[in-house]
Amino acid sequence: MKASDVRTMTQDELTDELAKLKKEQFNLRFQRATGQLENTARVRQVRRDIARIKTISAQKAAEAKA
Repeated sequence: MKASDVRTMTQDELTDELAKLKKEQFNLRFQRATGQLENTARVRQVRRDIARIKTISAQKAAEAKA
């Protein structure tokens, strides 16, 4: 997911995407613990996507407040 894609989303879409990624992160952690995780790089991608969404969401909130 690119930052430019995230910036075009509305606040509701960002919230939905964040919930989806958190659920995926939970499932990936569970798979890693049980030894079933195939794509280990996906853990890092999901973590960074979550951070990216949180950052852009905070920026949008600050812009709306100002």
